[in-house]
Amino acid sequence: MPHKLQRAIFLDRDGTLNLDTGYAHRIEEWVWLPGVPETLARFRADGWLLVVASNQSGIARGFFTEEDLRDLEAAVTKQLVPYGASIHGWYHCPHLPEITGPCDCRKPAPGLLLRAAREHGIDMASSWVIGDRERDVQAGFSAGCRHAVLLNPGAKILESRNTEQGSLFVLQDLPTACSFIKKTVAN
Repeated sequence: MPHKLQRAIFLDRDGTLNLDTGYAHRIEEWVWLPGVPETLARFRADGWLLVVASNQSGIARGFFTEEDLRDLEAAVTKQLVPYGASIHGWYHCPHLPEITGPCDCRKPAPGLLLRAAREHGIDMASSWVIGDRERDVQAGFSAGCRHAVLLNPGAKILESRNTEQGSLFVLQDLPTACSFIKKTVAN
């Protein structure tokens, strides 16, 4: 009997989950955006897999190591436990084309999302990508997901619109995105 594919919420990291302070790699530098842990718990309660997919060029730049990043992810995961939330997968691109050459995992390429889909049995057509940059949206479109973009500090997209690839929804923050997705999926 074939295994049923699962739906997921793919989340960018800096500027979506936490305040983008520039190359955060220690838990002391991690500042949750308002309502994010509670919202991740709401997504989980509704049966969504939660996958973080982020560009982390600080590794290529020599600012921190893969081990530093894994330690941060473990600490963040531990902070989510009291909320009843969990991240099913942490994916990152450690590259910077000027330093490491081209790769297929640096957003806007869809490599991180596609790898997560294979590893977790994710149905991309019923999944969403939430981020704060045009590159997050492009990765999601290329992977076949639906899209929401947040208007957090630094966001480059200012209005909801239909694109050649599909609808793009610009929302105030992650709690608003959760309510919007819940309402959209229910219809």
